[in-house]
Amino acid sequence: MTTWPVLSVVTFLPLVGAILVYLSRGDDEAARRNSRWIALWTTLVTFAVSLVLVWRFDPSQAGFQFEEKGPWLAQAINYHMGVDGISLPFVILTTALMPFCIVASWKSVTMRVREYMMAFLVLETLMVGTFSALDLVLFYLFFEGGLIPMFLIIGVWGGPRRVYASFKFFLYTLLGSVLMLLAIMALYWNAGTTDIPTLMHTAVPRSLQTWAWLAFFASFAVKMPMWPVHTWLPDAHVEAPTAGSVVLAAILLKMGGYGFLRFSLPMFPLASHDFAPLVYTLSVIAIVYTSLVALMQEDIKKLIAYSSVAHMGFVTMGIFAGTTQGIAGGVFQMVSHGIVSGALFLCVGVVYDRLHTREIAAYGGLVNRMPLYAFAFMVFTMANVGLPGTSGFVGEFLTLLGTFKVSTATAFFATLGVILSAAYALWLYRKVVFGALTKPSLASIKDITLREGVLLMPLVVLTILFGVYPKPVLDISSASVQQLVTNYSQAITAVKAAALP
Repeated sequence: MTTWPVLSVVTFLPLVGAILVYLSRGDDEAARRNSRWIALWTTLVTFAVSLVLVWRFDPSQAGFQFEEKGPWLAQAINYHMGVDGISLPFVILTTALMPFCIVASWKSVTMRVREYMMAFLVLETLMVGTFSALDLVLFYLFFEGGLIPMFLIIGVWGGPRRVYASFKFFLYTLLGSVLMLLAIMALYWNAGTTDIPTLMHTAVPRSLQTWAWLAFFASFAVKMPMWPVHTWLPDAHVEAPTAGSVVLAAILLKMGGYGFLRFSLPMFPLASHDFAPLVYTLSVIAIVYTSLVALMQEDIKKLIAYSSVAHMGFVTMGIFAGTTQGIAGGVFQMVSHGIVSGALFLCVGVVYDRLHTREIAAYGGLVNRMPLYAFAFMVFTMANVGLPGTSGFVGEFLTLLGTFKVSTATAFFATLGVILSAAYALWLYRKVVFGALTKPSLASIKDITLREGVLLMPLVVLTILFGVYPKPVLDISSASVQQLVTNYSQAITAVKAAALP
């Protein structure tokens, strides 16, 4: 086990980078150039340091590793950090994707570059902190703090309706989180501590479980986002800059699923079991309804945003199935979706930089002028559909398998989503990439540049690698998932046994 506080270094290194960006001086052009390079090197070094976590992590242990604990507020609230097999994949996903976001913004963002880079670096600290915090109050501060830089990224650097979209995003997510704060206070009054590992092994009264589960659910369901509180997401995606959409889809949406795995199932197992049919219903509606809505979209970003809601439906369904395959599939699906959806938004950014429109009707026949782009876009589209051999298949298959063991009807209706995802994804691909190159605006369009190739090709490799060889992600999470399933099953069995005459 490492002796230096590696988790705190990974968490707060981007914050140091943000301070350096703030202090970077020079004329306008020099300051912009310095800001970009400082941000890029900070994210790359943070990613390199985070790989120490993977290298030193023991996948056979189900408990928390790399723990750091010290007094912070009053007597009960500690600065407590640590990761297990469920949170580590999300920490690595966050640190790995941030350099992509900086490079994606290299040419497209020319206004207030210093502030833009600072917002992304602060956001990285808050996202890594959310996945690493082992104290409820600390988790809440990181979880809510992420709203502020994302609000600014959409509101300052977004599209024409950016102010409307940013306020809608902020108010939706804040409303659910106020209820979560009340639940955190109730848990503290019940157990006398806000320490997450302690609370995971503390019996919560049945009545409090129900109310606390609903309060946490309100916050995490908005963040996921689940139907019907998903309407902020398409607006936020359409107005956000490319890198903002990547972070929003790839990482911020995963905080809701992570919250279900960290709080809802281990702390409120009885309420999770009681409310599972509700979650199944909302998940199936999300999968089928939003897939049908995606079929009607005319904006590329909006279509991908609705597809994200449908894919998150598979995650919630798998998690609340409470089976090993369901939960492992949910974790894998979130990691896979982070890579694939982030890559799809990068692909949209590539053509948007050339034509400055996201209308599907403005494109057609791109394969004639942009064959490399057409190949990369095809790989990510196939992964979005869930084609075997891509990472999208593994997560969807495992969640359906895990759910089928518990609720056949839910798995059956969710499978319709797989068919519908093929319909909207292949329709989009045909419209944009194939067909005759008849539009005059596309006659001189250029294929991907070296910078764009460096962005997309590693994601192509990861998408295929995890589709063929998903073992690295599944192995890291397997012990923690197994322990979560065992504790959940034992709690349900104990209640059923006590209810028998």
